[in-house]
Amino acid sequence: MHPTGTRRAVPSPWWVAIVCGMASYLDAAAIVSSGTALVLYQHSIGITEGQIGLLSAALTLSIAIGALSGGRLGDRYGRRAVFLATMGMILLGAILLVLAPGFSLLLVGMILVGLGSGADLPVSLASISEAASDHNRGRLVGFSQILWFAGIIGANVFGIIAGGRGQLGGQIMFAHIGLVALAVLIARVSIPESATWAQADHERTAGAATLRARSTDLRDVLRRRTLLVPFLALIGFYTLTNIGANTGGQFGTYIGVNVVGISVSAQSLLGIVMLGVGMLGALVFMRIVDTRWRMTCYLIGAVLLAGSYLIPVVLGFGLVPWIALSFFNAVGGAFAFEAIMKVWSQESFPTLLRSSVQGAVIAVARVVAAGVALVTPALMHTPGLAYGLIALVVAVGLVCGWAGFRRPRFDAFAEEAREVPEGPESVAEHTPDAAPPAQFSPTTPYAPTER
Repeated sequence: MHPTGTRRAVPSPWWVAIVCGMASYLDAAAIVSSGTALVLYQHSIGITEGQIGLLSAALTLSIAIGALSGGRLGDRYGRRAVFLATMGMILLGAILLVLAPGFSLLLVGMILVGLGSGADLPVSLASISEAASDHNRGRLVGFSQILWFAGIIGANVFGIIAGGRGQLGGQIMFAHIGLVALAVLIARVSIPESATWAQADHERTAGAATLRARSTDLRDVLRRRTLLVPFLALIGFYTLTNIGANTGGQFGTYIGVNVVGISVSAQSLLGIVMLGVGMLGALVFMRIVDTRWRMTCYLIGAVLLAGSYLIPVVLGFGLVPWIALSFFNAVGGAFAFEAIMKVWSQESFPTLLRSSVQGAVIAVARVVAAGVALVTPALMHTPGLAYGLIALVVAVGLVCGWAGFRRPRFDAFAEEAREVPEGPESVAEHTPDAAPPAQFSPTTPYAPTER
């Protein structure tokens, strides 16, 4: 027992899932809010269309850089230190976006928000998965997708409220991000360091001959087939399926108005309805992800997701095919897109690589999506060809996911739970004054901390 006899209470895994999962809320809210708020700033503080493009690109690129660097920092220095720092970064960036008188400070604020939200995603998801048990890990990680939808809805609600208020409206939308970040930062103070990470770092420092102590660098992924196969599968799956999702997210209104021929308000209403469909799908995903039906539902979702892009190719870009595309896309994506990627990336890699790998996957996908977005408007001059190509690209990504995860493979949590430090470089021999191993059991979500 600790000398003081007092330890911080272990928080509920659901509390961790909510507080850490808010990274997904802020990621979605920042992207959606910036699209509206910058337009409001354009007509009030005088930024140009070119500057809006630069600010949007800075946000996307910063999220990618943040995911790559934040994931690595979370594996090297701990989950808690990083997810507190990143939330502070988002808060500071949001304050600058509210107070900025012109382009320069807007750019700094956008970079800070992007870096913070990108870095927060892989670290927070690792925190959730390490707080969970084998019976609810997929469900808790999947819950972050519900919060992602909530972020889109929250940003849209504030857009409706503030849309006619000029500069004040933009400030209200960015203030919403800052206030949520502040609330999350305060809530995260109650969450101690992950015991799973603490044990892994303890063994790494002592030179223990365990899987988690030996697997600490992305180069280890390239050297071991059990890690390389899921890594490549995740890169292929998420990067290619994200091209379809990013096209719908960034250009859905453009296509709906200029190709399908509906109004902006009608497209917005369709988007809100399909958000509801997606949230219902995410709830069902939470129910099945920890059961034997996971891959069956993935296969059904994959067929619906890839097939949805072919509907207007076959039936034409009319209202009914466009609604059908949106519906089947939302349903299929619930089971065969981002939520399952998050679960696979948590289960497939040792503790000190977990957030690094997911950060790398997110970074690659965001950069590729940004590059494709540069040519998307030109491709829409022949929408049938464009959507046929999207269907093909998404299908290839879905095959990558099926090939990589259709059979039970290496389960990092199960493997680490079976391990005990052994040999001449054991933890006990190198650190005789270290806390007893029972305090850092892989089945105990958090490391005890003195008050």
